[in-house]
Amino acid sequence: MKQDGNSGFFKKVYQVAEKIPEGRVTSYGAIAKYLGSPQSARMVGWAMNASKGMENIPAHRVVNRKGLLTGKSHFSGTNAMQLLLEEEGVQVRELQIHNFEAIFWDPMKELDEEFN
Repeated sequence: MKQDGNSGFFKKVYQVAEKIPEGRVTSYGAIAKYLGSPQSARMVGWAMNASKGMENIPAHRVVNRKGLLTGKSHFSGTNAMQLLLEEEGVQVRELQIHNFEAIFWDPMKELDEEFN
């Protein structure tokens, strides 16, 4: 079977996502920007969706730029994403992260490694 053309990019996305601390969230765009591809937020979303079954990838900690839980489809349309975040102490109201700016994890500021 032929490898997906995005597999190298997805691997880099996963390397960043694995580093998101418990109780913090980041955005698809922040990961894309960190990886040197700021226009690839949607591809980061695809990577998160493709990570189903990868227990080491905390896809529930990646949300859209406004703090909305847009990745719910990854969790089969259930409220599992919200429940996982709430278990980590993240407050969610009407599918949006409460106090988003305060708990936002920016890989550009938090990580020293270069994935570019």
